[in-house]
Amino acid sequence: MLKITSADGTAIAYDRVGEGPVVVLVAGAFSTRTDPVMTGLAQALASRFTAVSYDRRGRGDSGDTLPYAARREIEDLRALVEAFGERVMVFGGSSGGALALEAAAAGVDIARLAVFEPPYVTDPGRPPLPSHAELGALVEAGRRGEAVELFMTKGADLPAELVGGMKGQPFWASMEAAAHTLAYEAAVVGPGPVPSQRLAAVFAPTLVLAGAESTSRMLEAARAVAGALPDARLRVMEGQAHGQLEPAVLADALAGFFLV
Repeated sequence: MLKITSADGTAIAYDRVGEGPVVVLVAGAFSTRTDPVMTGLAQALASRFTAVSYDRRGRGDSGDTLPYAARREIEDLRALVEAFGERVMVFGGSSGGALALEAAAAGVDIARLAVFEPPYVTDPGRPPLPSHAELGALVEAGRRGEAVELFMTKGADLPAELVGGMKGQPFWASMEAAAHTLAYEAAVVGPGPVPSQRLAAVFAPTLVLAGAESTSRMLEAARAVAGALPDARLRVMEGQAHGQLEPAVLADALAGFFLV
C-alpha cells in the first residue's frame, strides 16, 4: 500500500501492479481497492499496464476529511493522475465512471478514458435518485441500514424483497459500514439525468462500456453518455452485466482501447 496527499490534505491509499502505461482504476459504490473485481482487473491488466487502484475517500485505508464535496474526489483523482506523469489513462466503473467523467470535464489531464455504465437515468418520468442530503441524514441519525436499503432500492433498482434478504447475509455488515459513502456517490451522480452540458467539456477519447445483460436503464444511460461526449465510442459486451463483470473480459476491452 502506498499513499498520496490530496489538495485538502486527505491521505489517499493506493496499490500499483504491473509495468507499462498507467491506468488508474476508479471504483463504484461499496467498493475498495481490495475488492475481488478491482484486484482481478488490476492483475488482468498488469501484463500490459501499470494498474493503479485506490480507495476513494471515506473507504478502506484512505482518509475522509469533512465536510464532503464532490470536487474533493475530483482533486483526489487529479492528485493520482499528476503523480504518474503524462498520458495517464483512467477507467471508472458505475458511479466511479461518473466521477471519472466529472474529473475529465473539470480539466484533469486524462489521456484516454473508459467508463462502464455510469448509473444515470434517462427516463424523464422517473423520480430523482436518492440525494446526498437524504442518505447523509439517515447515516447521521444512526440509520445506516436504512441508508443502504434506500440506495439499493431507489438508486440501484433492486427489488425490496431481494434487499430484505441481503440483511441476513454476512456481507450486510460491511455494506452498512460503507453507508456514509453512499451520500458521496449521490453527490457525484446527481439526481439522475445525464449531465450533458458538462460532458460536452470532456475532450479525452472515451470508451463507454455496457453489459448486454444489464437492465435497460443502464444500457440507455450508456448510450446517452456516449452521445453526449465529443469523442466517444460505445461497446456492449456480451455476457456482462452491472455488478457481474468478469475482470478478464473487461481488461481485454480496455486494452483494445488504451493501446491504440
